[in-house]
Parts: sequence; C-alpha cells; structure tokens
Amino acid sequence: MDVEQQGRRQPFAPDRDSRPDHAGWPPRARRLIEETHALCASWLEAPLRLCLGDIEQRLYAQAERSRNHLEQQQCLFSRQMVQQQRAAIERRFLDGVRQHFSKLGHPVASPEEPDLARRPLELLDQTEHEQTVALNKLVARGEARHGTPLFELGYRFAVLVGQPPLEGELLPLGPQALANAFRDAGTPLELPVEHRLLMLQSFDTAVVHSLASLYDTVNEHLRADGILPQLRAFPTAARTQVDRPSRGPGEPPAPAVARHPTEPPAATPPAPATATPARSDNIAVLDNLREMLAQHRAGQGALNYQAGGRAATPEELQLALDALQLHVSDVADQARRELLSAQALRDELLTQLNAGKPDGAHQTHLSEEQGDTVELVAMLFEQLGGQLQGQGNARSLLGDLQLPLLRMAVADQGFFNQREHPARKLLGMVTEAANDWLDGPEGEGDRSLGAKLNQLVDRARREPPSTGLYTSLLADIEHHLGLLNRKAQIAERRQVEAMQGRERLELARHRANELMTQRFELCNPRGLLRTLLERAWSDVLALTLLRHGEDSEAFILRLRITDQLLGQEPVTDRNLLQSEVESGLQQIGMHAEEAVQVAQRLLGIPAGTPTASESATTTELALKLKQHQRLGEHASQDAPPPAPMPAPPAPAPESPERRIHQRLRQLPFGTWFEFIDSSNGRVTQRKLAWYSPVSGNSLFVTRRGLRGEEMTLPQLAHEMACGRVREMPPMRENLLDRAWHALTSHLRQLTRPPVPGPSSGATPA
Repeated sequence: MDVEQQGRRQPFAPDRDSRPDHAGWPPRARRLIEETHALCASWLEAPLRLCLGDIEQRLYAQAERSRNHLEQQQCLFSRQMVQQQRAAIERRFLDGVRQHFSKLGHPVASPEEPDLARRPLELLDQTEHEQTVALNKLVARGEARHGTPLFELGYRFAVLVGQPPLEGELLPLGPQALANAFRDAGTPLELPVEHRLLMLQSFDTAVVHSLASLYDTVNEHLRADGILPQLRAFPTAARTQVDRPSRGPGEPPAPAVARHPTEPPAATPPAPATATPARSDNIAVLDNLREMLAQHRAGQGALNYQAGGRAATPEELQLALDALQLHVSDVADQARRELLSAQALRDELLTQLNAGKPDGAHQTHLSEEQGDTVELVAMLFEQLGGQLQGQGNARSLLGDLQLPLLRMAVADQGFFNQREHPARKLLGMVTEAANDWLDGPEGEGDRSLGAKLNQLVDRARREPPSTGLYTSLLADIEHHLGLLNRKAQIAERRQVEAMQGRERLELARHRANELMTQRFELCNPRGLLRTLLERAWSDVLALTLLRHGEDSEAFILRLRITDQLLGQEPVTDRNLLQSEVESGLQQIGMHAEEAVQVAQRLLGIPAGTPTASESATTTELALKLKQHQRLGEHASQDAPPPAPMPAPPAPAPESPERRIHQRLRQLPFGTWFEFIDSSNGRVTQRKLAWYSPVSGNSLFVTRRGLRGEEMTLPQLAHEMACGRVREMPPMRENLLDRAWHALTSHLRQLTRPPVPGPSSGATPA
C-alpha cells in the first residue's frame, strides 16, 4: 500500500495548471513526477534562452554570407520572426514537455501492424522528411552521449508508473521527447526548411549537449527518495564483449540486452567494480598539459614542489585565493600584472597559506595538481593577453577575472576538460566583448557594456565559485551583447537602405538627364524654360521614375508635359498644363507661391496679383531656380558623407589590381577589411555592408553599424594593391581558442629538443 507520509517535501511547481497530471498515478509517484517536472522546467529555461539567442546569431551570420538580396531578406525576416515569437516558443516548448510528463503511465501502444487498408497513400513531403532525418540524427547523438543516465532514468520512471523500462519518446526527459517538443513549438512559425534545420542544430548545441547535469540531478533526486538506489548501468564494452549461453523461456535476458522492455528492474545485476568507462579525449587534456609542465620543470630545475610538510586542502586554497584577491585589488596595475604571473602567484599563495605560523612549524604547500592548475591558468591568461589589441579596458578586465577563474579551475577540473564549461565560455565572451566593443579602433567604447562587464567581474569576485554562478553570468552578458548586436544591425540596415536609395536616385537622375538631353538636341530652349528644365523639371522626372517606373502612366504623362513645354506637342488645356507643372515643382520641395509664379511666367498666363516688370520677374525666378536645392543634395549636418576618393587610373588587363577587382565582385556581404592610415600607421576595421553590382559603389560600416568609408570597387582594389587596405581572413577561432593553442604550442616548444619538425599532440578541448 502506497501512502504518503506527513511532512514530506511539497511539489516544486506552485501552480497546479503548470504541473503534469494523470489520474492513475499513486500519491508517491505523483509527487516525484511533479518534482522532477519542476526540476526539468527550471533547468531548461537558461539553455532554451541560449538556444534562441544562438538561432538569431546563426540567421544573422547566414544573412551576412548570402549571395543575393532575396536570400538575405529571408534570413533577416526569419530572424525577426524568431525574435517576435520568442516568448511564445518558450511557452509552447515547456507546455510540450509538461504533456510528455502527463503521458507517463498511459498504456503503451501495441506493436501490431496498423490497418493500412484504411490509410490513403500520399506522397512524401520533402520538408517533413528533411526535418525528420535531422531530428533522428540529433536524437541518436544525444542518446549515445547520455546513454548511462538515460538508462537509469528509464528504469526509475518505469518503477514509478509500473511499466517496462521507458525509452525514446516515452521518456519525458529524453532527447527524443525534448526534440519533438521543440520542433512542435516552432511549427507555427512560417520558416523555410533550411532555417528549421538550423533551429534543430542550435537546440542540439545549446540544450541536448548539456543535458548530462539535468540527468544526474534527476537520478540523484529519485535515488535519494528510494527509487532503485542500487541501480547501476552496464558499461558499453561489457554488453558487446561478454558471451552468454543460450537461455530458456523463463530466464532473464543477458546484460547485452539489458534494456529489453520485458526485463524487470530487479534483474539488473550490479556492475563489476573493476569495470570503468573508456576515458574520453577531453579528460586527457589536463593530464597532457601537466605532463608537459613536469617535463619542463625536470629540464629547467625550477618550480619544483616541496616534498616536506603537507599539501593544502581545497578549503585552505580557496581561503588563500580569497585573501590574495583582496590584496590584488588594492595594488596598482603594473604591480598587479607582476603579481599575477605564474611564479609570483605561486609564491604569494604559499605566503597566504603559511601566514601566522610560528618559525619551525611544518609549512603548507601546494600539491602537484594545485600547483599545475595555478601555473596553467597564469600561462593561459598571459597568452590571452597577447591576443588583445594593446593596453586598454580588456587587459584590465582580464586581470580582474584571473583570480576568480583560478578559484573555479581549482574547484572544478571541467574548466580545462570541457570546452562548453560556463566559466570558460564566460572568459572567452568577456574578452571578445571588451576587445571588440571597448578597445576597438572606432573610438570611445560603449559605456553601458563597460558597466555591465565590470558588474559581472565584481560579482564573480564576490561570490563563491560554482557552475550555477557562471551560467547566470554567461546568460546575463549574452543578453546584453544580443541587445548591442541588434542595435548595430538596425543601424547598419539604415545605412545600407540610405545607400541603396541614393544609388536608385542617381540612376533615376541619370536616366532623366538622358531623356532631357535627347529632347534638347531636337529643340534648344533658352532663358527661364531651360533653367526650369535643367534645374527642376529633370528632378521631377527622376522622382516620378523612382516612384512609378519608366513604363508607368505617370511617367509617360510627365514626358508629354515636357514635350508640351518644349513645343514638341500641342497644348490642349493650358490650365491643366499649369496645374501639372505646379504639382511637379511642389513635389520636389518648391514652395506653392514660387511654383505658381514659375508656371504662370513660363506659360504666359497673367498673374492674379500685380507684379513687377516682366524682365525683373523672369530674372528673379531664374535665380530662385538656380539657387533651389536639387533632389538628394540635403545631407545631414551631424553625419556628413565622407569626401569621395579620386578615381584611380585604369589598371592593366593582367595587373594584380584587376585580379583583386574581380575577387571583390565575388565577396559576400559581411567581409571585414583593415584600413591602414599611412600617416600614423593606425589600423581600423570596417565591414563591407553592401556594394552595388551595377555602379560598383560599396559601403563600409563600423562594428556599431555606423557609416565608415564609401568607395567604388575599383578604388578599393587600387587601395588594396597599394597596401593601404587588406582583407581580413574569416576568424574560425575566437581569442580564447587561439590562446589555448598558443599555450600548448609554447609548452611543446619548451619540452621538445630544438629539432625542426611538425608538431603533434593533444589540443585543449
């Protein structure tokens, strides 16, 4: 009889509507399922936010790499849709997870063949097929990666609901159920299939890869409540290598098929004590680095660890690091950099560990593992500092983060062994943000970002090191950087649209001038009429061409009015002609009174009010037309466009400049360039935001999306041939990855004899 005891823990979810529910659950099973669902929902919030942010970044990156404007617009439209529906996606996903929990205990469907006679045949939908294939691959990778905890979860949930071991979609926490819930959450979005596949990739990276901690937490929660406390999963090698004799009808299945649905949980024997899972490559990273350090110390005879006394406990080392952190915050920048070097940092830690001990007492020293961790973190930060753009805010933030991350590395070896460790990701993201947004060559850094980074660093220094702390810090900085990137994208899009509008206007004015020149060859007007046609009416034609097109009735009417003004066509209604001239002049910004005066003087219609003499009035109107601002000439006063560069001489057919120009015409939007000032050698980075295949004009913007340089592709090719501009190669690694590789290369050079040859060895995860 299953009766709940008084005083037991209450379910975590306070809202009854947000809990899974099933009438057939016993009271104890109901409580544990509700608690597990609450743990799952709480844990999934942060990875899901990271997943949706990663989707937006992938779509924007794909838009930058697009080869045509239609593909780029589709990527930006999909990204905007994900942003607008973000809260709805999260709600639908969590509701789908709850529904999978509510299905626990439902009778398992019979594997009998379905009634195919009643099902009509239909063609296979290609979009659905591609999504299904991608989702199946995602699930297969997730189940292979988390096989052991999933095996235990399947048995423990089966005990709760009285069914055979659960797997696949029947296991509500499994990759299959979570991936299906995420796919269903994104179904209402009208996205192309390639963008839906991209969403699944982000879900795999941000959520499925990190499910190990959730599975361990749920297993421990159920084990602590007495659900199969002695359950142990078989090692994978044991299920494939052990040969079992044939069994009879009543004999339980062999370990090689321990997940057979008819096997009871009690039939699972404990794993042998000598059986250990195979060691992954990531676990060997720290050992490899420590081995190279030991070889270097053996060759140099330096940094040897003390043999006498006792090694510091983890608690003592954390207290020493805390005290050293307070001391470092009070010294100057130069002294801080010297204090955070490997040798000085180790000496200061030994001083803190032995502070207050009498003379002759046994000294506390660092163990070999602790000493190696201190030295490796110091060397990593030294290499990371070498990747920055010089002295500035990034170096200051890097120095403030060293001791908090050293405390995390001492407490958790996953800092070295796990590429996706939150503390490691935070270090890379803070360094990249400070290097690009605070110390970039665009001038004054972003104050809000600087304040946010300082706030995160202060919190990392104050609070005890933990994975939860750095996960929270990582989500905070990612949210802030997402806002900055969105602002930069909006500003960049405005600059591109302005540039495209200016080009369309120039093309329309060029076409209007061509049509006007053709008519001037047939009839050469003079005086006020020529001034009107050259200075004002050509802009009216250009504006009509922009709005309606060359084949539209409105543009044909403007051309007919032009011919009537030139006397090439008869005027049937002078009042209608006057009205059309006045309307056209007002559209290009001329005041109504001036437009009326020009039209009346031009057509010889007497004015309704007395005016000056005819010659004076005509001269005055001609001067006003010449002084009138042309269409597109009103530049912004606070952001004037850069001065146009002189046109370069025509390159030879086989010159490097011609080859560079051909390559530039094939570059995608988003390619980065470095502009070198020949006077002072200053280097600024600019992104190619847009170029026109028609006119060759190109627009470069800063990282914040502001207008940088404008030049034609031939001018850019000439500058690149002269060495004043160079294309930046695409960065496949961030600053932290490059620092890891530099650290391992440095250690290899220290431990190898000076013999030339290719390097080999393990690379940090």
